[in-house]
Amino acid sequence: MTKKEDSMHKPDDWEKIGLKCGIEIHQQLKGKKLFCRCPAEIIDEKTNLPDIKVKRRLRAVTGETGKIDSAAAHEEGRAKEFVYDYYKGSCCLVELDEEPPHPINNDAVRTAYIVAKLLNARPVDEVQVMRKTVVDGSNTSGFQRTSLIAMHGWINTAEGKVSIPTICLEEDAAKIVERKADIDEYNLSRLGIPLVEIATGPDIRTPKGVKETAEKLGFILRSVDGMKRGLGTIRQDVNVSIRDGARVEIKGAQDLKMLTKLVENEAKRQLALLKLKEKIKKSTIKKTPTELTDIFKSSDSKVIMSALSKKGSVFGLKLNNFSGYLGTELQPNKRLGTELSDYAKTKAGVGGIFHSDELPKYGITGSDVKKIREMLDCKKDDAFIIVADSADKAKRAVVAASERAEMVFCGIPSEVRKANHDGTTNYMRPMPGGARMYPETDVLPLKMDFGKVALPKLIDDKASEYEKTLKLGPDLAKAISRSERDQLFEQMAKALKSIKPAFIAETLISYEKEIRNNRKDSRPEMITDKDLESVFCALDKGEISKASVIDALSDVACGKKLQLDRYRTISYTELESLVEDIIKKNKGAPFGALMGEVMKRFKGRVDGRTVSDILKKNM
Repeated sequence: MTKKEDSMHKPDDWEKIGLKCGIEIHQQLKGKKLFCRCPAEIIDEKTNLPDIKVKRRLRAVTGETGKIDSAAAHEEGRAKEFVYDYYKGSCCLVELDEEPPHPINNDAVRTAYIVAKLLNARPVDEVQVMRKTVVDGSNTSGFQRTSLIAMHGWINTAEGKVSIPTICLEEDAAKIVERKADIDEYNLSRLGIPLVEIATGPDIRTPKGVKETAEKLGFILRSVDGMKRGLGTIRQDVNVSIRDGARVEIKGAQDLKMLTKLVENEAKRQLALLKLKEKIKKSTIKKTPTELTDIFKSSDSKVIMSALSKKGSVFGLKLNNFSGYLGTELQPNKRLGTELSDYAKTKAGVGGIFHSDELPKYGITGSDVKKIREMLDCKKDDAFIIVADSADKAKRAVVAASERAEMVFCGIPSEVRKANHDGTTNYMRPMPGGARMYPETDVLPLKMDFGKVALPKLIDDKASEYEKTLKLGPDLAKAISRSERDQLFEQMAKALKSIKPAFIAETLISYEKEIRNNRKDSRPEMITDKDLESVFCALDKGEISKASVIDALSDVACGKKLQLDRYRTISYTELESLVEDIIKKNKGAPFGALMGEVMKRFKGRVDGRTVSDILKKNM
């Protein structure tokens, strides 16, 4: 990577490389599931044991085009078994694929329709359900149900208009619990929760534009009643390509702050791959693995000896003309060898590969490397890869890695990649195509007829209203309008007359952070809207002071019941008597010391200004 490429941030730089991006937003809805009447609630598998565990195997089938989708074929080739955790409170026979789907959830369709109208899209006349082949285990039926709701939408951004070709309504997948070499375990309670899917066109030209577009779409979605809030309820996938490249889909970009970095790293990865295409002399790589087990009968490599102790084998394969290139960095701390390893891991279930550019190392000696090169007939410019595992897995792994090596000659493979927390990505599977779609025959079409629907205020409009009518500052108005407690704020600001709206807003925005800072063992997420309402109402009536609000909420965050009696304010007469008593017991003490003593004794139960006035009067 050149210094110029590594520091690209200006729009002109991205235009030069022909960067194009599009986003897919997936937003969960509240209420009931999409094709049954189970509640759309995810059961926490960490604190709840499943009522039933079910085992399944899935296989790919032909789609409407008569072909098997490449992504589905890839997943079937992994030969995995799937275990599903069933919870009675949030699952039924529909999730187990033991009962036909119920009619589509009309409330969810209506919510998706409102979203479409806010995005300037044209709703379809009739909602028809399709099946999308998915055999990675995330759906018991082997397909996901999805429906087109609207087309031809758009939004305006600082970089211009971004098109929204489609808005769909689909069922969420089961939640992954654990992945093992041969078995994946899923939590079924998430399966079937309604998802609004918004797909933009490839109109975004900078990483900054990707973040702005995702943020704007997120604010529009959160302006609509019925949207779930919190971590994991909204997910972004981003599609990235550059000139002479190919579309790559990055899955699971949950952190909005990381979108810019993900796009930058993917663009740089594609640039590096195009350079490698020009540098490496094209050749045919033979796909016949060679067994190398005898070389490692007494190896110092822990990985290899672990495999051999389990009656495994070591297989290798020559990569013509790849010497010195497998160590080329494509992303921060990820090299071409990492890409080959990802393919081997994903397609064969191995732990990884060794390649010649990183050896001798990991207990593999220079003498071992020399013997490997001899057995594989490697010339000076040739590289090699080796894998230690069961014979079948090791063979499949080196072939998968060599297939990825051959893709270098074509430039950039179109594929699906997983977003990592550090802004890098890893290979997941091939890019799916149209062959995975076919009609759903168990759900009748639904006429899209909602008449005139009142559209909600957008978050930005709501913030402006808070500024004008409730006298909030611009930053505070923006923060509370975008928070999960905006509806509670409106309710409290309207109902309570003795508390300024600004205090309510500031408390709702900051109480979780303040409690965590003061009480490390606290869980502010345990505080409900009812708890907050009770505290604000008590403050409005003068039963507690402002200083007691966080203390009272902290009790709930630490697992106790809300106990407002502990923080009841003291009447003026009673307070005056108690202050006089403290003055008598501390004769000659300065004002500051007396003030501190009173406030310490009546933590949060008295107003500081009132105490000050009484002290001045009696000293």
